[in-house]
Amino acid sequence: MVMKTTNIANVLREIWKHARNYKAAFFFGIVAVIAVEVMELFVPLFYKKFFDLLTLQNPGSQASHMSALVGVIGSILLIHGIGWLMWRIIAVVHNWFIPHLQEDLIHSAHESLHRHSYGFFLDNFVGSLVRKAGRLGSSSTDLIETLQFILLPLVITVVGDLLILYSRHYMLALILLVWIIVFVAFNLWFSFWKYKYDVKQAAIDSEVSGILSDSISNATTVKLFTGMDRERNLFHEATDRLRKMRMFRWNIGELVDATQYGLMIIIEFVLMYVAIDYWQQGLLTIGDFAMIQGYFVALFGRLNGIGKAIRRFYESFSDASEMIEIMQQAPDVIDVRRAKLLSVTKGLVEFQDVEFAFGQTRKILKKLSLAVMPGEKVAFVGPSGAGKSTLFKLLLRFYDVSRGKILIDGQPIAKVTQESLRANIAVVPQEPVLFHRTLMENIRYGRSEATDEEVIEAAKKARCHEFISELQDGYQTHVGERGVKLSGGERQRVAIARAILKNAPILLLDEATSSLDSESESLIQEALQELMKGKTTIVIAHRLSTIMHMDRIVVIEQGQVVDTGTHRELLKRRTGTYKKLWQIQTSEYAA
Repeated sequence: MVMKTTNIANVLREIWKHARNYKAAFFFGIVAVIAVEVMELFVPLFYKKFFDLLTLQNPGSQASHMSALVGVIGSILLIHGIGWLMWRIIAVVHNWFIPHLQEDLIHSAHESLHRHSYGFFLDNFVGSLVRKAGRLGSSSTDLIETLQFILLPLVITVVGDLLILYSRHYMLALILLVWIIVFVAFNLWFSFWKYKYDVKQAAIDSEVSGILSDSISNATTVKLFTGMDRERNLFHEATDRLRKMRMFRWNIGELVDATQYGLMIIIEFVLMYVAIDYWQQGLLTIGDFAMIQGYFVALFGRLNGIGKAIRRFYESFSDASEMIEIMQQAPDVIDVRRAKLLSVTKGLVEFQDVEFAFGQTRKILKKLSLAVMPGEKVAFVGPSGAGKSTLFKLLLRFYDVSRGKILIDGQPIAKVTQESLRANIAVVPQEPVLFHRTLMENIRYGRSEATDEEVIEAAKKARCHEFISELQDGYQTHVGERGVKLSGGERQRVAIARAILKNAPILLLDEATSSLDSESESLIQEALQELMKGKTTIVIAHRLSTIMHMDRIVVIEQGQVVDTGTHRELLKRRTGTYKKLWQIQTSEYAA
């Protein structure tokens, strides 16, 4: 799987796709911040005027002088008052905008993950994916807040300070400009240099989440195989790498902060020294020192956080880019342009010269051709690795064929929507996985609009109504993560009930009775016979006793059809895979 390289532009573009749904709030925040910051630029000018008034040698009448001083203080108070009010409004708008944006982003991440193909989830830790999706909202918020509340005010402060200092004396502005260029260049260089460690930390953090999720979800296996020491060592090793990476990043961050503070001390001394010289020449006033100091305080306050802001920006970018990279990555299996809805009127399934391989070397199917007639019940048998389950996955378009075509009622499944394809196929897998929801919700997943009565009727046909009725909460019982509160046979019967409720014209049974004891299997066989009526049914079964009455049995070996016939016809062969498998199983039963 080739991952697309995600840069800052791609990340910001993806965030903007969601932020533009709230343009008014977004742009109000930007404009309001600019307005407040521009107003704040005038405060040091008023302080200059205030101190210049104080140092006047001939202030005129005391009343008018006092009135002028009070007027200056009043102007400063008014600016701060308007700024305080604006910041409160900005905060209210921001607090409305950000949660909406985060919600949209996490929804998009959720939908994006589900759009990816079956193979994608085989290659990725579920825990890591959940962690990446969870970080997307907070990291995107950090990016926006860094740009809006740190970098944007910094630009306004720097430009405003330089222009005003230039109006007093060009040399003051020139010295400050050179220093700012050096200061910002150092921080940018450091942030670029450090970015690779931000990416490493994000990757290790996702790895830790994946290991934790994998370990906890297999807690029973850990107990059965006394694997706690192995799990502890594996998890500790990963968290130790995460701790070391964090310490390394934080320590170099502290070193940079110390360097920045030293640069600030130097520029304050240099500018004040130059200002004193100009004051002695009569080019500056006492009020100018107050003004310069006011701009220093504002500028240093902004610049003091620029290093952390840039680092925070890149850290947030590295966190967000992991999920956005997945969101912008094209799924392995996609609908063609103008894909049509599958229309199943008969249920004819055809495999025409189908080939499939994993990579360049592992060839699974080799020019396999087969037709399953409408309403026919066909079983696939053969040794493990023959390609039986792969045929199921290809029919469901979990993968696309390497060559050849699969058709349903003459329609190539590659040219219909995946959703309409799967809506017409009901599946009972070998190892059914249930949601950590109620039994009612799990069965109703087969048809979301089904009534409670229809759900119960399906459960009765699948022979699971009896055990559900004995539970304290009945159909409102939560089954636990992946259905762990139920036995294997109970989960299987719930999956069968779900398929019965779906009532799709094509039915796939992958070892549908493998987890059932003999008594349960006999109950289910009757339900399955009812379920298969009028449906095109394809069954994978290693337990050959369950497929004796199929219309046809197809023997697959090494990705090819090597034999076909009814149970009786295949046993009449002198030799053959099916006869060999049957003799092995019947001898085991006899033993």
